[in-house]
Amino acid sequence: MKYDIVVIGAGIQGAGVAQAAAAAGYSVLVVEQTAPAAGTSSKSSKLIHGGLRYLETAQFGLVRESLHERALLLRLAPELVKLRPLHIPLYEDSTRSPLTIRAGLSLYSLLAGLNKDSLFTQLGRDNWSSLTGLRQDKLKAVFRYYEAQTDDAALTRSVLQSAVILGADLLMPARFVGAERNGQCCKVDIETAKGHESISCRVLVNCAGPWAGDVLARITPALSSPSIELVQGSHLLLPPVLDQYFYLEAPQDKRAVFVLPWEGRLLVGTTEKVHKDAPEKATCSPEERDYLLATLRHYFPNLVLPEAGAVETMAGLRVLPRSDKNAFARPREVMFAVDDEARPRVLSIMGGKLTTYRATAQEAMLRLAPSLPTKERRADTALVSLIPVD
Repeated sequence: MKYDIVVIGAGIQGAGVAQAAAAAGYSVLVVEQTAPAAGTSSKSSKLIHGGLRYLETAQFGLVRESLHERALLLRLAPELVKLRPLHIPLYEDSTRSPLTIRAGLSLYSLLAGLNKDSLFTQLGRDNWSSLTGLRQDKLKAVFRYYEAQTDDAALTRSVLQSAVILGADLLMPARFVGAERNGQCCKVDIETAKGHESISCRVLVNCAGPWAGDVLARITPALSSPSIELVQGSHLLLPPVLDQYFYLEAPQDKRAVFVLPWEGRLLVGTTEKVHKDAPEKATCSPEERDYLLATLRHYFPNLVLPEAGAVETMAGLRVLPRSDKNAFARPREVMFAVDDEARPRVLSIMGGKLTTYRATAQEAMLRLAPSLPTKERRADTALVSLIPVD
């Protein structure tokens, strides 16, 4: 069997590439070992957002692109992506002043195109009491702005369904065994319940997320792996003890922590901890759990929370460039690695954001263009509606 493109992994990046490739008229096969969004794509903060905090590290291009994609998803997937009001409380000991936050939100709004979804307000003191349970002593200001929230796994399934409707094939469950590349194509070996299968393709796209290095290690002739590091982000899933959305500054290290009602529960996260074990062994540590609970109790001292040992948790892995800097200071732009810049046969996509999956896929297709024939386009992903999958 022969395809133009074989995609390894059905997380959001793999689903996005499959959709973009199928929309461009190419024959596509997605190979997934377990289920769509089985890894990091179901363990995010559930936000479709521009990345307000990335303004501090001058990642303006990423923020602008993210805000553009957020606006698109609000239009294309109204049942899956919805605006939510986030509150930023500032205290006397907060790292950032009200003036700094106002300037940041103003720039954020400007990068979003000054549309209605980018408006923000500063709540008057007489409205602070409406923020149920929020600590009021030494509170200086509260800002309200908007981000979008989704079910990340449901969004991934919807994008993958869109790819299939546009003509992509899906092989699942199926294990990637290895691949052999040459100047003309790649021979991909797959293991399914029916046994071994060999598939030929013009290009192989590695969207295995935290397992991208494992995929690269099974390709011959050997390819070098980019210098990356896995950074764990853990979340707590609590009973619905709050019904409002907050963007907080952790008192321990001043990192951003989101507190978000989500599907009848309260989602609290995320952490940033280097993960050195196998990706499948990612799990929220007691230290991460206690860090998030302490942040929540600092701002909401009267909440009745479950005992620490009874708290449900989840942990996902980000793929970031290896660096001596802390995880927060590292760039969040997606990393692309090809075996040959002029005529790639293997493209690895590492990192990136849930919000920008579509733009990432478009960039991937541009990089693969020299290795692909001209085809008649079937659709434009910027116009394809995303429907929830039952």
